[in-house]
Amino acid sequence: MLLAMSSGAFAADFDGSQLSAIWGVPFAGLLLSIALMPLLVPHFWHHHYGKVAAAWGLAFLVPFGVMFGPAMAGVNMVHALFAEYIPFIILLTALFTVSGGIFIRGNLHGSPALNTAILGIGAVLASFMGTTGASMLLIRPLIRANDNRKHVAHVVVFFIFIVSNAGGSLTPLGDPPLFLGFLKGVDFFWTLKHIFPETLFMLGSLLTIFYFLDSWYYNRREELVPQDPTPDSKSIGFDGGINFALLAVVVGLVLMSGLWKSDVSFDIYGTVVGLPGVVRDVGLVAVTFLSLMITPAKVHADNQFGWAPMQEVAKLFAGIFLTIIPVIAMLKAGVNGPFGAVVSAVTQPDGSPDVMMYFWITGALSSFLDNAPTYLVFFNTAGGDPQVLMTTLAPTLAAISAGAVFMGANTYIGNAPNLMVKAIAEDRGVKMPSFFGYMLWSGGILLPLFVVMSFIWFN
Repeated sequence: MLLAMSSGAFAADFDGSQLSAIWGVPFAGLLLSIALMPLLVPHFWHHHYGKVAAAWGLAFLVPFGVMFGPAMAGVNMVHALFAEYIPFIILLTALFTVSGGIFIRGNLHGSPALNTAILGIGAVLASFMGTTGASMLLIRPLIRANDNRKHVAHVVVFFIFIVSNAGGSLTPLGDPPLFLGFLKGVDFFWTLKHIFPETLFMLGSLLTIFYFLDSWYYNRREELVPQDPTPDSKSIGFDGGINFALLAVVVGLVLMSGLWKSDVSFDIYGTVVGLPGVVRDVGLVAVTFLSLMITPAKVHADNQFGWAPMQEVAKLFAGIFLTIIPVIAMLKAGVNGPFGAVVSAVTQPDGSPDVMMYFWITGALSSFLDNAPTYLVFFNTAGGDPQVLMTTLAPTLAAISAGAVFMGANTYIGNAPNLMVKAIAEDRGVKMPSFFGYMLWSGGILLPLFVVMSFIWFN
């Protein structure tokens, strides 16, 4: 009904200053559902989490349609669908499928040294094939390498910290916020030059902490199970290696969509979809089906490939992308919106940017909101001129970039691969921390590092 009554005459980007903070309740309700319902009503959540996400989406969409008209509600729903959710889920599905077609043959033994090496390799790969690509490629062999150990959750938690987030901070290919900055005119290698010391500090600290923590677990007598579920083999190798080529195609398609400029576009109920984005998404769908066709069934079976983790991410993020609409709009309204105090906090009395506050507020919001639009909000708050931000205001842009990428690790929903890694680990029998349990890990390990970082580089 909303689609039928929508009109291209409406703009999807409405004035968030018209809203009150109460419009953020559906988004907050969905977050609390994700956090609490698996603990309080696990059986219900396991079977009905998609319905819960849909209910919170309707809790925003229906009142919004009544208040501002079904046309405005329809236009914003279409914008969230075609400009954000569909490209997002197509890319994740392609990476999930292609990486699921690569099986590392042989039995890796999950010692502290090996686990630390895998995390370090993943951190390097993340900046060149994306945090999602690196996460989907390495999480399965990492879990299998540790399937003879009783304590594995901490390994997956640090994997999220390092591979799914901090590792993607050096190039626009690493994480969506940096890719948006690249599209806005930030040089491709700017982040590599300007936040390399911060990245080295984060990765070095996390890898060191992980090695000693994993060693403590590993050296306990009862840590290893009597029989390794994965039998030893004479050699290590890859099955389904053709998928490495498809992985390169995925990276190429993403990069192409950012570099190719075209005047051809399509207007879908007020949402403009450019030709490069369409070509990218069609190409990613083709890659997904091609991977499924050419990957031997035995590889999928050996990898225990299944669609349950992808379904969970798709359903929950559909609700998140819908309920986040008014929250992002209120932030975009700046000092005139309901969150004006948040936006004002990043500016000092003399009008100059408060670099430390840019780091912390961008990061705090990126922990719970989509870090890509959060990056854009504060990119524009800082002036939005890439040439000025890369030179005169370079510390401010560095703070925004570091906050958006690093602090996406604070919660399961701070960055898309976080939830995917959690879902895959649970599908393999790993008992992962709850939503708040994970935040205890991030609060105890990441926040002190952020404090040190902010006083050294963003003071």
